[in-house]
Order: sequence, then C-alpha cells, then structure tokens
Amino acid sequence: MPGDLPPGSVRPDVDHPSVFRALFKAYPDALLLVDATGQIVMANPMASDLLGYAPDELVGLPVEALVPDAIRPRHAAYRAAYGVNPRPRPMGTQMELVAKRRDGSEVMVEIALSPLHGEGLPYVVAAIRGIGAYPRVKQALQRARYSEHVAQMGRLAVDTRDPQLLLQQVPAVAVNGLEADLCAIFLLEPDRLAFRVASGIGLLDEEHVGARVPNLPDTPLGYVLNAGRPVVIENYAAEQRFSVPDAYLRAGLVSAVAVPLSDRGRAIGVLTVRSRRAQTFGDDEIRFVESLANLVASTLQRAQSEEALQHAQRLESVGQLTGGIAHDFNNLLTIIQGNLQVLEEHPAVEGDAYAQQLVAAAARASRRGAELTGKLLAFSRRQVLRPSRVDVVTMLQSLADMLRRTLDQRVRIEVDAAPDCPPCLADPGQLESALLNIAINARDAMPEGGLISFSCRPCETLPAAALSDLDTDAPPMHAFVAIAISDTGTGMPDAVKERAFEPFFTTKEPGRGTGLGLSTVYGFVKQSHGAILIDSALGAGTTVTLYIPRYQERQAAGSGDESGAGLLPPGLKVLLVEDEPEVRAVAQAFLQGLGCRVIACANAEQALVRLGTEPELDALLSDVALGPGMRGTELVRQVRARRPKLAVLLMSGYSSELAQADVSDPGLRCELLPKPFTKAALAQALARALAAVRAG
Repeated sequence: MPGDLPPGSVRPDVDHPSVFRALFKAYPDALLLVDATGQIVMANPMASDLLGYAPDELVGLPVEALVPDAIRPRHAAYRAAYGVNPRPRPMGTQMELVAKRRDGSEVMVEIALSPLHGEGLPYVVAAIRGIGAYPRVKQALQRARYSEHVAQMGRLAVDTRDPQLLLQQVPAVAVNGLEADLCAIFLLEPDRLAFRVASGIGLLDEEHVGARVPNLPDTPLGYVLNAGRPVVIENYAAEQRFSVPDAYLRAGLVSAVAVPLSDRGRAIGVLTVRSRRAQTFGDDEIRFVESLANLVASTLQRAQSEEALQHAQRLESVGQLTGGIAHDFNNLLTIIQGNLQVLEEHPAVEGDAYAQQLVAAAARASRRGAELTGKLLAFSRRQVLRPSRVDVVTMLQSLADMLRRTLDQRVRIEVDAAPDCPPCLADPGQLESALLNIAINARDAMPEGGLISFSCRPCETLPAAALSDLDTDAPPMHAFVAIAISDTGTGMPDAVKERAFEPFFTTKEPGRGTGLGLSTVYGFVKQSHGAILIDSALGAGTTVTLYIPRYQERQAAGSGDESGAGLLPPGLKVLLVEDEPEVRAVAQAFLQGLGCRVIACANAEQALVRLGTEPELDALLSDVALGPGMRGTELVRQVRARRPKLAVLLMSGYSSELAQADVSDPGLRCELLPKPFTKAALAQALARALAAVRAG
C-alpha cells in the first residue's frame, strides 16, 4: 500500500535519538545498558526503582554489584563466556534469578539479554523484571511465609511441654505474618460465661492479659464462638452482625479475622487478629490463622491430658498405698472385733454391766475404724461391689425426700429427672452413699442455705474430659447415665478443685471432716467403670456429675444379690486357711461358736495336703492374701478342680485380684467375706456358699 514502510525501516522525519531515549525511559521493565567491561553506561527509571539506587548512582557501577555475593564468582565467569559469544536470551529461560538491591536485600527477577554487537555497538541491553510483583508469585511467596511461620510454631509446640510459651509466641507470629496491629487469644472460663485474655500483642487497655470479657452472642467473640467457623470483619464501623465495642472504634480498628479454638469438637476460645487499616483476609490468610489456632488448641489439649494422666497416676499411687494400709488395718480390726465378740459372750463378762459397757464402747470404736478403712478401700477401688439394676429416678426421689426431712430448712432440694432416663448398672448401696456424700458437701458449701439440685439423663456421648477420665482397661460401655448434683454454694477455686479427689484433703475446719468423702466417690465411680467431673468456680456453685454405665438387659444374669442366709447344718466340717495367727484364731473361734468342726491351716500348701487326707470336708474358708506362697484365689481354682461340690468362701481386707478377675470363671466364682466381719456375717456368707453348691 502507498505509504507503507519496508520492514526494519523508519520514517525519515522521525527524530531517532529522541524517540529511542524516550522509549528507554518509558519502558515498563528495568533496562541497563552494559559495555564490554561490565560497566553500566545507562539505566532507566524502572531500574532505579527496582534496585533501590538513585538514577545517577547506577551509571558507572559494575554489573557485578547487582549480583548477590554468594553467586558473584560464577556470574563473572558466565559474563566472560557470554562476551565471547553474545546472543539474545529472552525472559523465562532460567529460573530463580536473584538481584541484589542497594540496601543489601534481594529480589527475585527475570532477565532478558539483547546484544547490540550486530548493530556495530559494543553493548548489551539487560531487561530486568521483578517477578515478586506478579500476583501469582506474590501469592506463592506469601503462602511460603505463612507455611514457615506455622512450621516454626509447630516445632515450638513439639519441643515445649509448657503451653504458655506457645500462647506468648503465636500472637507475635500472627501479627508479623498478616502485617496486622493486634492479636489476642481468648480462652473460655470453666463456666463458659466469660472469656479470659490468655495472651496477646498490641492489646487494648480493656483487654489486658488476665482480663475477663463477657461471652454474649451479640459481642464479637460470642458471635465467632456461636458461628463455629472463621469470621472476617471488613469494616468494624459498618458491622451489622454483632455490636462493636466502642473501645474498638476508639482504637481505630478497621478489619479483622477471628477463628474459634476447638478441643475435640468443643469450643474453648477464640484467636483474633485485628488491623487499623482495611485489609483483605482471603482463604490463605484464614488458613494461616486456623493453623495457628489448631496448634494452640492441640497444645492446650495435650497439656490438659498430661496433667490428667499425672493426676490419675498420683491418685493410683495413693490408692495402692491406702489399699495396703486398709488391708493390714482390717486384719487388726478383725482381731479386735473378734476378740471383743468372744469377750462379750464370756461368762465372766456377760453378767457384768460395766464390763459390757466397756466392750460395747470398744466395739463401736472398732466399727468406726472399719468404716474408715471402707472409705480407703472405696478410694483405692478395692472394695467388693455387687452391681445390679438401679432405678436412678426412684433413688434420687427417695434420697431427696430423706434430705428434705434431715437437712436445714433453708436448704431446698429439687429433682429434675429426664422422663426417658434409663436404669444404670451399679452397686445400689454404694451409689446412694456416693450421692449422699456429695449432697452433704453441697450442704456444707451453703452455710446460709441455698439449692441442691439432683438431675439424671441418658448420655450417649461422654464429654471429652470424661472420656479422658475413663480407665483404659475398663470394658467398652456404649451408653451411660449422667447423674448431676448441683449447689448454689461458695464454689471451689481451681487449686481446691484439682485436689478434690485426693484422700484426706479437706478445706473444712479440724474435726469436721476426714477428707475421704469425694475420694471414696471417685473410687466407687472408677471401679464401676464410669467417670466423674467437677465444674466449679468461686461464687458460682459446684456441679458434680457421675457418668455411670447404663444397665443392659443382658447384664441381668448373675447380677442379682442372693441372700443365702440360713442356719448352718450342725457339725459342718470347714477347712480354714489364714496366714495371720490371731485372725486365724478369731475365725476358728467364730466357726466353733457356730457349731462347726474346724481344720486350721497357715497357708495354701498345707490346705492342699489336708484336702487329700480329709474326704468329709463340707466347706473351705480362705483368706485371699496368704503371705509369700500361693494366693487364696489360686487355691480356690485347685480346690474346684479336685472337689467341685465343696462350698468355698473367700475373706479379705481387700481383694483387687478378685474384683478384677473374670467372675464368669467357674473355677473362681465364690462368695467373698470382707474383713472385719462379725460371727453373724460369717454365718450368712457361709450359708450362701453352701446354697450355691446345692443350686449347682
């Protein structure tokens, strides 16, 4: 066409130098004109901006000054080789190129080289583009920074056993990562009515560490908690979802992102990051804050689990100690009570009123000692339980009626029983005693009166804290009954709540309590394969919740209580096995007083010998713990194998072995007589053992 110019030509009326200078200056990438010696002879304004130099500072500078120190020798060699064979090199042919800025910082770049040697000029044009400005690259770099921050906190979470270190570090990391102004971690108080500021950076005066913030649905924190998901606030001044505190606006806060903290599906707090400028918190930013929140929640959960484990181990150690003490003490009480009963029936005392009075006083004291050891055994989970079907609703109503008649009139009693509350599987007497213990504690916490509330409901899923309280060796329980006792009393501080189940720990005045009330409840619940939780705060009352296994119909067999009471046949021949001589003497005296013929042995090995020489034996009465030799439980198994029709009765100050054994094992199943025992209790237990043999 007329007027067209051939390729490579220019119009003659164009001022070539002016156009080229303007093009060099206006080019959107950084341009450097480098001579054969590697000196920069021209630089455009974009080069100054990208590399941080004033326009005249780049001219005359060796190009190696823009190369990071670590790769400068390699670059000089590469430039020398390129000078021998200059060729065009477009952008994108190499990866991860880095330029050094005037302040020493580095910037990722792409570089295109265009030699001018073909035009007769000894120069190379270097076009440099900062790829950090690319949206996708910026996003990738930002993600990398978020990942590095999370990895750093993850390493801290693994290395430290103290969650406070992580609580202190996370806010600073969040503020730095998001280039925000404030970050705070709020943890829910046990009553869930308020948050406590656990840590933070740039905090408002009203939200200093340790401050309580109400947990209300129309507040920023309450809204996040109820939403159960991350919440982004674009502009506090225009927020309509909740009420924005005036302190936020006075502090100039504009935008924020908040994430709930969750522990095994249960909200425990909120992590919030706030900014005084409008910020866009996208998916990457939300995931970053969620990752930090998950680390905090996991660390708190781990610390809580470790503390619960250590507490359980301490209680188990104390339980083993108290169980051993109770065993020895019960042997002593058996001797004391047995001899007192023999003395009471002695002709020299029988007609002496004063002597009878002394014997009765001593007997009462020994019974109180037996009650004390019973509580120790309950705590150490070595008492013998007879679990059966318990109608919880009926028990609570009966207990409430009794308490209304006996407690101070200023103490009101209420029962809130779910209509569909199922029965539970527990020892009825021990369960009622446990509930009474808790109720008495509730009464003592309300000296001016108040309200004690009993409630029961089915429980399909245990709370996380109750799950961690279950024994790992307990049989699987698919459902529970939750029995709660609440009061409006003074409540407990955390330090008291943590020690509430320890034996002999009490906050009552001297003489008003042994400190065994809640510890025996704890032992009973654990031995019943259940769990127990305390929710209490100073001034907010206390709620103790027992989670007892639900009764299943298939458990009916063998769970009933056989009375077995009846007269013993005259001349009953009993093989007695007891390693403590004085206890053996008491048991022998009781048996003889019941008209029995007795063969006494000090250990199981002697008993097995006599078993082979006495064909007319009717019953075996043996202690469980028989010193260093064979235990009573093993003796029973061997006796069952040799004499299946021999009635068997075990006695013990405690019997953890029997309680943990498989009661369906026909080689072990037998009556158990707890020490100390009376002559009448021995007669009843022996009669039940005989009845069990007659029943097959």
